[in-house]
Amino acid sequence: MKLAMIGFGQAGGKIVDRFLDYDDRTNSGIVRAAIAVNSAKADLIGLDNIPQENRVLIGQARVKGHGVGADNELGAEIAEEDIDEVQNAIDAIPTHEVDAFLIVAGMGGGTGSGGAPVLAKHLKRIYTIPVYGLGVLPGTDEGGIYTLNAARSFQTFVREVDNLMVFDNDSWRQTGESVEGGYDQINEEIVRRFGILFGAGEVGDGQEVAESVVDSSEIINTLSGGGVSTVGFASEEVELNTGGGLLSRFTGDGGGGSDDDLDAANTTNRITSLVRKAALGRLTLPCEIEGTERALLVLSGPSEYLNRKGIERGRKWLEEETGSMEVRGGDFPRGEPEVAAAILLSGVTNVPRIKRLQQVAIEAQDNIDDIQAESEENLEELVEDDEDELEPLF
Repeated sequence: MKLAMIGFGQAGGKIVDRFLDYDDRTNSGIVRAAIAVNSAKADLIGLDNIPQENRVLIGQARVKGHGVGADNELGAEIAEEDIDEVQNAIDAIPTHEVDAFLIVAGMGGGTGSGGAPVLAKHLKRIYTIPVYGLGVLPGTDEGGIYTLNAARSFQTFVREVDNLMVFDNDSWRQTGESVEGGYDQINEEIVRRFGILFGAGEVGDGQEVAESVVDSSEIINTLSGGGVSTVGFASEEVELNTGGGLLSRFTGDGGGGSDDDLDAANTTNRITSLVRKAALGRLTLPCEIEGTERALLVLSGPSEYLNRKGIERGRKWLEEETGSMEVRGGDFPRGEPEVAAAILLSGVTNVPRIKRLQQVAIEAQDNIDDIQAESEENLEELVEDDEDELEPLF
C-alpha cells in the first residue's frame, strides 16, 4: 500500500520520520511521500529523514515558531488559518500514485491534537482517496490537560477521517523507563506493526509473491465503514542453519529430517497459536475483540513457514472470536528472520479505555471550570478589600 504520510505536531512528525527509516531498512516502499507540520520550529529541526522542503512551519504570525503550549483550540485555529501552507506541500505529492493519506498525530498535545482533524476535513473535501488517521493517546500519568485534549481530539478526529487507528501509550510505557527512551520504544512498536500491515502485497525485484496476496484494496475494504481500529501483533524468531535451510522453534524441526506431514501439521498449529497470541495479546488500543466489524490477518516471514492451511485456520478462528463475517487474510513473504502475525481489527466498539478517557476528561473539565471560577472570586475579594481606601487610576 502506497501512503502519503503527514505527521502533525511533535509526536506525529517523529513517527512519520521513523516510518521513513523503517521503509529504508526493509525496502518496503510504503511511504510514497512524507510531510511534517508543526507550530514549533525546534521540533521540525529535530527530524532526521523527512526532507527539509517537506517540513511545514505553521502559525508563525501567532506563536512565532514556539508551539501552542498544549492549547489544542489554538492548534486547530492556526491549522485553519495556514491550511494553504500545508496544501502547498501536499500539491507536490503525485496523488495518482498514492492509495491513501495517513495523518499521524499525538492526541494529547496542542498542534497535532487540534490540527490533525482540521487537515483531515480539508483533504476529504478535495481528494477522492481515503484519509486515515493514526492517533496516539497520552498515558494517564501525563496529566489532566493532556487527557482532556485527547478526549476532545479523539471525538473530532474520528468524525473527520475514513478510519482512526489508535495507539494507546498507557499500554506500552514500561516502569523505570526514561520519557525519551519510552517514546522511542513506543514509536518503534507503532512502525513495526503498521509497517507489516501496510507493506503486505508490495513486491520488489527478486522478491517472492504471496500465495494469498493482501493488496491495498483488502486494507481499504477492511478500513471502510469508518470508526476506530486497533492492531494486534505477535512474532517468533526463525534462524538460518549452516546447511542453508531455515530451522526454528517455529516448526519444531531440530534438523533431523522429520516427516513432511508432521512438519506441516506442526507449522499449521504454530501459525494458529501465533494468530491467537496476536488477537488476544497486547493490542495497540486494548479492547474486547468480540463485535469487531471487519478484520484483516497478515502472516509475514520466510515463505517456507507461511503455511496456507494454518493461515486459513487462523482466519476462521478470528471469524468465530470476533463474530464478523468480513475477515480477510493472506501472507506476506519476507526475508526477515521471524514469522509474524499482524491483525487489523476495524470498527471496534467495546473499548473501556476510551470510555475511561472521556470520563476523566469530563472531570478534568469540571475541575478547570471550578478552579477558574474560584480564582476569579479570590481576585475580586483581594481587590475589593482595598477599594474603599484607594481610588483606581482610571
